[in-house]
Amino acid sequence: MIKFRNVLAALAVASSLALPAASHAAEPFVDWLKGFRGEAARAGIADDVLDKALGAVAPIPRVLELDRRQPEFMLTLWRYMELYVPDARIEKGKELLKKHARLLAEVEKKYGVPPRFLVAFWGVETDFGRNFGAFHMLSAVATLAHDARRADFFKTQFMSAIRLVGTGDVPVDVKSSWAGAMGNMQFIPTTFEAYAVDHDGDGRRDLWNSLPDAFASASNYLSRVGWQPDYTWGREVQMPKDFDLSLAGLHTKKKLADWQKLGIRKVGGGALPAADIDASLLLPAGAEGPSFLVYQNFRTIMRWNTSQLYAIAVGHLADRFIGLPPLSVKKPANAQMLRFVDIEEMQRLLTRIGFDTGGIDGRAGPMTRNAIRAFQKSVNLPADAHPTFGLLERLRAAAN
Repeated sequence: MIKFRNVLAALAVASSLALPAASHAAEPFVDWLKGFRGEAARAGIADDVLDKALGAVAPIPRVLELDRRQPEFMLTLWRYMELYVPDARIEKGKELLKKHARLLAEVEKKYGVPPRFLVAFWGVETDFGRNFGAFHMLSAVATLAHDARRADFFKTQFMSAIRLVGTGDVPVDVKSSWAGAMGNMQFIPTTFEAYAVDHDGDGRRDLWNSLPDAFASASNYLSRVGWQPDYTWGREVQMPKDFDLSLAGLHTKKKLADWQKLGIRKVGGGALPAADIDASLLLPAGAEGPSFLVYQNFRTIMRWNTSQLYAIAVGHLADRFIGLPPLSVKKPANAQMLRFVDIEEMQRLLTRIGFDTGGIDGRAGPMTRNAIRAFQKSVNLPADAHPTFGLLERLRAAAN
C-alpha cells in the first residue's frame, strides 16, 4: 500500500496540472483512482495485483486530446484503400501467408477462419506487427475511464486490464493505442480477456510475441461472433442502369438469386454464385463508384470495427493476397474528401428545406444519409445517399 499512496501523492499534483480543460471528470484523477481501487478490491482483485497495476498509472493529456479530436476530413473509399490496401502491403501479406502457412492452416482447421483474412486483419491493424501503439496502456485506459464522456465503457476496460495484469497475460508496462488496443491484432482489454487463447501452450496469452496466440485469438473471436467458414466476405459487382438505389445499404438483405433477378452481376457480367446466402448491396463511393454485395462475414468483420470502409478494406486486402483483381472502378481524377464542416453545412441546409438529419454533427450517419436520399429523389438525382461537393452545391441552390 505504501507504493500506491506515494503514487497518489504525486498524482495529486499531476492531475491538477496535466489534464486539459477538455476533461469532464467530476473529481480529480487522484481521488477517482483511489475510489476505483476500492471498487476493484471489492470485485475480488488482490491488493498485490492492484499495487502492481496501479503503481505506474498517471493521466495522459494527449489521450484526451485524441479522444476529443474530430478529423478534419471524412475519409473516402479511395483514400481508405490508399491507406490500408497499398501495393506494398499486398506483397508483404503474400510473403507472410507463405512464411506462416503451416501455422495458419493449423489455426484454420481449429477455428474455421481462412489464413488470408487473418493476415489481412494483421496488416490493417498493425502493419504486420510494426505498430503496436506508443501509450502506456493502463494509463491510457485509466485516463478515459476517469473522463466523463465514455466513463462506463472505459471503466470496464480498466477493470479488465488490471485482471489481465494479475493473470500475467499483460505486462504492466505494455504499450497500446491511445484507446487501449493491444498486440498484433489490437484487442481491447475486454476482448483480450474474453477471446484471447494460449495456442502455443506456454501458459500465457501473448498477443505481442507469439503469432500462434495472436492468430488463434483473432480466429477464436471471429468464429465466436459469427464467422461462416463456408463463405467469403462479399465481392464487387455490377449494377444495371436505372437500378433502384434505395435497395442499397445494410438495411436490405436479399438472397443472391433475388439480386440476380434484379440485374446484379459479377464484374465482367457473369452470374452470381448459386448459393443460398443473404447479401446486402453497398455503394461506399456513391452510384458512380464500385458496388459490392456483402455477406454475413462482412457483418462479422464489422463486429471488429463498425466502419463499412474498414470491412471492405479487410475483405479486399484478403482477396488481393490470393490474386483477385483490384477494384474495377478507378479513382476519379476529381475525387475530393469532404470536410466535416461541409457535412455540417449539408445538414443545416437539409434541415432548412425540410429534411430531418437527426441533428448537426458533421457526420454522415444513417439519418443524414436518409435525408440526402430523400432530397436526391425530390430533385431527380440518383438517390445513392452519398455526400459529395456536387450535392452540396445543389443544396445551396435549393436553400436559396
